[in-house]
Amino acid sequence: MLSAGPTPRVSTSEWEFTITTEAGQAHRWSWSDLMNLTNEEITTDIHCVTKWSKLGTTWRGVPLDTFFEDIDTAADYALAYSYGGYTTNLPLDDLLEHRAWITWEFDGEPLAPEHGGPARLLVPHLYFWKSAKWVRGIRLSFEEDLGFWETVGYHEYGDPWREQRYQGD
Repeated sequence: MLSAGPTPRVSTSEWEFTITTEAGQAHRWSWSDLMNLTNEEITTDIHCVTKWSKLGTTWRGVPLDTFFEDIDTAADYALAYSYGGYTTNLPLDDLLEHRAWITWEFDGEPLAPEHGGPARLLVPHLYFWKSAKWVRGIRLSFEEDLGFWETVGYHEYGDPWREQRYQGD
């Protein structure tokens, strides 16, 4: 799998996930908190901008809807950020209504660090660079801030069915 930099090594004892609202209010979950949330198995196809797809992949994770249950926001956009500094932008609507998860397992095995472990974002209806490896948090805002790949020419949305690989697609 491609990465924007070196593979971060994050222990589950140090891992934390934070959602920060547009007003600056931070909501935090530890690894233990994540493991105590109701999780589910997700079977879905994934699509890479480099023109490959993998059909019927199986993941275990918690829908982002669960994290947003007690968050009051009027934001339209989210910027996911990762250990190691990677970022990617998404409309908030693409993270809700059972369209995105925080996952820690792939095909019945813990996610390897090279594939985003201990936890990664999974947004399977968009190109896979939107499924941020080593996810650390999400910042909400009223305006869209471009993420790492988007600032170097990748499409700001990344719909595989419209082949939105690069700006202008």
